[in-house]
Amino acid sequence: MSKQETAGETSEWQPPEGSWASSAANRRSMLGNRNRDTAPELLLRSLVHAAGLRYRVAAKPLPKMRRTADMVFRPVKVAVFIDGCFWHRCPEHFVMPKTNRPYWEDKIGRNVQRDRDTDARLAEAGWLVLRFWEHLDPEACARAVVEAVTARRQQAAALKGPSGRSMPPSGESSSAAVS
Repeated sequence: MSKQETAGETSEWQPPEGSWASSAANRRSMLGNRNRDTAPELLLRSLVHAAGLRYRVAAKPLPKMRRTADMVFRPVKVAVFIDGCFWHRCPEHFVMPKTNRPYWEDKIGRNVQRDRDTDARLAEAGWLVLRFWEHLDPEACARAVVEAVTARRQQAAALKGPSGRSMPPSGESSSAAVS
């Protein structure tokens, strides 16, 4: 109950200054949304952990990047994102809210744009980005993560020689100039 209602007033709800909320109920609902440890994330992490892989949770793949991946496998440069259907505009399930439509179009559009920018920046740095919608089969997603990390580990092992040191690609010398 708001302060206005307790004082006997029943005036229409007013959002706090700068708030995006179209109603008090909407504001409470949106404040309750989690940005990590969601049910789809927990299930995927559990399955990947059960498969024997270890990872960082809600970590920055790149130190100077102000974005976090849901799961990060740093040694093999694999970043996993579990995207919510609403927040990331799932083509199957996204429905634009009818109230405060301009705000949501802008907000969701920025989220999608940031996702594409994140993908491009990570790919440029040699990372493999795996994105899954929250509604996808968790077992299939876990298999994809395990296969990708395993393949990256095998690629890294193939580049190492018998001594365990990195070998240059064929045709290149082992010494490199540092600039």
